[in-house]
Amino acid sequence: MAELHALVLAGGRGSRMGGVDKGLQLLDGRPLVAHVITRLAPQAGVVRISANRNLDAYAALGHEVLPDPAGLEFAGPLAGMLAGLNALPDDTWLLTAACDCPRLPLDLAERLLEAARAHGLAFAQAAREHPTHALLHARLRGPLAAHMQAGARAVLGWMRSQPHGVARFDDEAAFANANRPADLARLHG
Repeated sequence: MAELHALVLAGGRGSRMGGVDKGLQLLDGRPLVAHVITRLAPQAGVVRISANRNLDAYAALGHEVLPDPAGLEFAGPLAGMLAGLNALPDDTWLLTAACDCPRLPLDLAERLLEAARAHGLAFAQAAREHPTHALLHARLRGPLAAHMQAGARAVLGWMRSQPHGVARFDDEAAFANANRPADLARLHG
C-alpha cells in the first residue's frame, strides 16, 4: 500500500454534544478517539489527532496532536484536514476519520485508495453520507488552503469542487456516530 498517514478529526466545538469535547467522551471505558485510533492504526504508518482543546489529554494517547492552522481555529473539519495535509511528506496519502465513529471499517484505507486510484484521482470519500471519512493526497494541500483562504468552510462544497472517487460500504453500522448524547448512549447498547 502507498505511504499513508491517518488523522482523527477531533477539533470541533462539540455543540451537538452539549459543548463537551466529543473525542474524549467515554464508550466502554475508553475515549471515542481511542476507539477510532484502534481502527485506523493498522491501516496507516502514522496516526495523528486534529484537536483544538484538551491538547494534553489527546497527546496522552501517544500520537502527535495537530491544532487547526492559525486563523482557522474551529473552522470545521476542512481546517483539520488542512492541518493534516500540512504535516504530510510529499507523495503521501492522508486518511481522515471523525472522532465520533468508533466502529469504522478495518479496510477503510484500502477501499478509499482503490476508489481514488481507479480513476487516477487524488481524493476519495466513503459514500456521500460520510464526507469526513476520506483519503486525500498531499497534492491537495494547495487547493484546500486556497479554498479555506477564500472563506469557504463547507466540507461537501469543497469535495464537490474536486474530482473524487466514492467507496461504498455495505455495513452502515460501521459509520454510526455519536454526535449527541443519545447517539453515544445507543453505541453503548
